[in-house]
Amino acid sequence: MRVCEQLKPKKVFAYFEDICQIPHGSRNTKAISDYCVSFAKDHNLKYIQDEDNNVVIFKDASAGYEASEPIIIQGHLDMVCEKESGVDIDFEKDGLRLYVDGDFLKAEGTTLGGDDGIAVAYALAILDDDSLEHPPLEIVFTVDEEIGMLGAESMDLSMLKGRKLLNIDSDEEGIFLTSCAGGLQAECKLAVSRIETEGIQYEIKVGGLQGGHSGSEINKERGNAIWLLGRVLDALSKDIPFAIESMEGGLKDNAIPRDAKAVILLESEDAGKDLCDNLQDLEQRLRKEFQSSDPNITISCQKIQEGKSFVLHGSTASKILFFLRMMPNGIQHMSMDIEGLVETSLNAGIMRLTEDTFSVCFAVRSSVTSRKMEVADRLTFLTEFLGGEITIAGDYPAWEYKADSVMRERMAETYRDLFGEEPKIEAIHAGLECGLFSGKLQGLDCISFGPNNYDIHTPKERLSISSTEKIWKLLVEFLKRMK
Repeated sequence: MRVCEQLKPKKVFAYFEDICQIPHGSRNTKAISDYCVSFAKDHNLKYIQDEDNNVVIFKDASAGYEASEPIIIQGHLDMVCEKESGVDIDFEKDGLRLYVDGDFLKAEGTTLGGDDGIAVAYALAILDDDSLEHPPLEIVFTVDEEIGMLGAESMDLSMLKGRKLLNIDSDEEGIFLTSCAGGLQAECKLAVSRIETEGIQYEIKVGGLQGGHSGSEINKERGNAIWLLGRVLDALSKDIPFAIESMEGGLKDNAIPRDAKAVILLESEDAGKDLCDNLQDLEQRLRKEFQSSDPNITISCQKIQEGKSFVLHGSTASKILFFLRMMPNGIQHMSMDIEGLVETSLNAGIMRLTEDTFSVCFAVRSSVTSRKMEVADRLTFLTEFLGGEITIAGDYPAWEYKADSVMRERMAETYRDLFGEEPKIEAIHAGLECGLFSGKLQGLDCISFGPNNYDIHTPKERLSISSTEKIWKLLVEFLKRMK
């Protein structure tokens, strides 16, 4: 029996389970794109698949809705692939291992991909049900949203006739989003010089952190493992002579990194004892600082081996530690117009040290374009000051609030009538593709919504089954009312 066999709505969860068996991390979307195309062919629906694997599927209006304006339903095909250490899964080849835990659907030791597989599942279930009442439908599935909205940026939307868009890429039921921040990716690189020396290798690990989505959870002040490792190494350098052999941390620029590690070289066993003592003190200090937001921080060290190694030249190590201590990270500005909304932030999400290069990748976000670029300028100044170079990519616009929105009013009304609850209308600091779509389709009216999906971009991700059914009822009723 399939894991989701007994879950409702049955078709939604059936398609979601299918999707979870297809590897579909960012830049690995050909298979899931082809799956959507095969669906369209099997259901005799017109479709378009572009060279980047974006897909559009069209369905005619149901009887009586022929004169209605088309509705665009949109979500993205890629997911963030994160896993717990020690989990044996190859995201390039393996499907996810789903299981049900009470009201939640989860994946064993990995992200679930409810962001944004649930949008794809909803859309396919609608297309597969000829009993539903609805206007003409234009279903748009984009690729590589999680790494800079690359699919939405490259996609030709001239075939779309609709100017009303449902973006199913939000993760709090009953909250309808009407604007979001813009963003970009910045990769900072420093050249590395190494020398051969002899000593005792120790591995230092920073872990135990919660991580999270670098947009929607940046305001929770969770620890960033990359930033913390830089702080730990800098503190150690004041008391213990060491050389750096390797460093790495994080997996995705838009996920707050949960783990980071470094291998350092010490001169003696006595220095190793001092190292462990110092790390224990640092761990207690950081746990106290983060006692409310990330209380389970761990800093550990382990002796590896003794011998010769190629380590960073002293001047290179100094530059890298300077960069890690001086780099901006986290919230930079809060909105003065919307209480509690983060306006500008950045997240150091990936750190790598190769034989000849040190690099850190950032996700920069802001609802104010000039402040987004100001953060990029600061990263540029810091990197170039140290003799490095920076690459800016994936620049996407903010989605601006639309004062007069039929979609917002109709969706709020439908939610209120169905559930007797007052929905919330909010802005979000995380990026959504609505900004890119609005820039390409003049007069577009958008709203973003979705079921409760917690701890996205982390292996703790869990999708509420009851909320998924609730949003399905909302979606079906909304389409019925758009005559």
